[in-house]
Amino acid sequence: MDRLQLERDAFGRLVLTDAEGMRHVGVVPVRAFPLTAPDDGISLVGSDGRELVWIDRMDVLPASLRQLLDEDLVARDFAPTLLKLHKVSSFGVPSTWQVSTDRGESSFVLKAEEDIRRLEGGALLIASAHGVQFRIPDVKSLDRPSRKLLERFL
Repeated sequence: MDRLQLERDAFGRLVLTDAEGMRHVGVVPVRAFPLTAPDDGISLVGSDGRELVWIDRMDVLPASLRQLLDEDLVARDFAPTLLKLHKVSSFGVPSTWQVSTDRGESSFVLKAEEDIRRLEGGALLIASAHGVQFRIPDVKSLDRPSRKLLERFL
């Protein structure tokens, strides 16, 4: 990354200038492992969807580059943490879930049971019908009524 430059243009898009001096407008940072190793393996992808640069670790980057990437990654990796299940419209799918998250109260539609993914360490990732990912870092940390509702879908 020594000979690479990253900046924002007037429209707020990331612009990468590579080692040959070529400018790539609209670069998107993508985490390889957003949940298990968020600071390891970042790909800078061009507007054509092709990888331009691979970054092994964020902590080796200069602070200014890291800040630019973090700003984009935070917006891209929005995944509220589900703290409590209040109500589920039905125990079949699709069903509407009313929940509390670390971002406030919310409701979402679960289209299929396959939209609940088990992750390592007892964590879950629940995808809403609108594509928002809700995280549960540890199912055991939920209160008992929430766990009971959730168990009907696992």
